[in-house]
Amino acid sequence: MDEEKNILYAFRDPQGDLRLYVDEDWASERGIDPSQLIPVEIPREVFAEGTRQQLLEYVATYLETLENSEESSV
Repeated sequence: MDEEKNILYAFRDPQGDLRLYVDEDWASERGIDPSQLIPVEIPREVFAEGTRQQLLEYVATYLETLENSEESSV
């Protein structure tokens, strides 16, 4: 049986603020273009028991790692 993945969708606005959405429809309803969202798989323990701040920190760290790996592959 496939385990359900805990996904949040991240959006970083031009000022650098990070916003998280539970799905693309919710983001779209709030004026965010779904093509600008970055899906981030959240570890089960952080998703289930983490605070909003812990979720934001996890996603921010993930995005920094992603950006650094893209820069090093150029």
